[in-house]
Amino acid sequence: MFLFVIQLGIVSILLLFSTLAAWYEGSAILDNPWEWKYSTPFSQLFHGEVQNSSHVSQLDHFVYAAKFGPTFPIIVVISTIYLIVLLGYYFLKRQLKGFAYYLFFWSGVLMLLSSLISKSPTPGGQILFNMWLLSGLLCAAIAVYLYVRSSNRGKREEGLRQ
Repeated sequence: MFLFVIQLGIVSILLLFSTLAAWYEGSAILDNPWEWKYSTPFSQLFHGEVQNSSHVSQLDHFVYAAKFGPTFPIIVVISTIYLIVLLGYYFLKRQLKGFAYYLFFWSGVLMLLSSLISKSPTPGGQILFNMWLLSGLLCAAIAVYLYVRSSNRGKREEGLRQ
């Protein structure tokens, strides 16, 4: 329990710090109106075409930061994935198949996210695509391993009972 709380605290602080830093870095979009057409998907969804900086959504700060300064957005993604896996493991560690299903679900989410930005022309977009795809494949591989392991454990226990 102590190690879980330490990990949870460290990853939460890292997530908070990197989120604030990415948000700050992404605020540069307010000074670049020529980029509003390409880097404000959330603002365009909410307001239509962005005409002035007051229409730029806070979420678009993260999009801009991911495209042009991806260091902190990458830390946000890694710490979020770590937090999701850590919480899943903590709550499902006694149910190996349940944890395998949990990881398999998140592998699908991560691969879906990677497919949404697969054609990004920016280096930051490509880095996020590769990171989400690799994380999704890793979650899927671990899920399959845990599922097979739990199935084999069940067969061994059944054999011992006979």
